[in-house]
Amino acid sequence: MRKLLMGLLLLTAACRTTSTSADGSRMPSVGPRPALEAFLAAVRAQDLQAMSDVWGDSDGPVRNSRKMTRDEVERRELILMCYFKHDKFRVLSEQPAPGAERVMQVELTRGALKRTTNFFLANGGDRWYVRTADMEPVRDLCAQKK
Repeated sequence: MRKLLMGLLLLTAACRTTSTSADGSRMPSVGPRPALEAFLAAVRAQDLQAMSDVWGDSDGPVRNSRKMTRDEVERRELILMCYFKHDKFRVLSEQPAPGAERVMQVELTRGALKRTTNFFLANGGDRWYVRTADMEPVRDLCAQKK
C-alpha cells in the first residue's frame, strides 16, 4: 500500500501543472463557488499544487499552516482525490453554515454512479477555501474502477 501511494504521489507530481499570475501566486477564489469549482477541477486533473491553493480554512491555505507537514498535506490530498474523483459535478444548493462558512450540496458523477455530499467552505479574508467535505457518501466513488 505504501509503495502504491508513493507511486501515485510521484506520478501525480510529474503530471502537475503550474499556472500562476505575474507575482507567482495563483488567482484567488473570490467567492465560495469559484473555490469549490477550482478544488473539484484540481481533483479531476489530479493536480496537488492546485488543490493546495484552495484547500484551507479561515487562516488560509492548509499548505501554509503549521498544522500538517508537507508530506501529510500531500498524503491527505491523494486521499481526497480518490474520494472526490468525478467525471462531472453539479451544485445542488448553497446555504450559510456556522462560523460564517458556506455549505454546498454537490452531486458528483463518476461513470454510472451519482453521489451527493456536502462541501464546507471557509472565508480566509480575501478569498475562500474548501475546508472539508463529507466523505462517507462518496466512498464507493473511490472504490470504483473506470
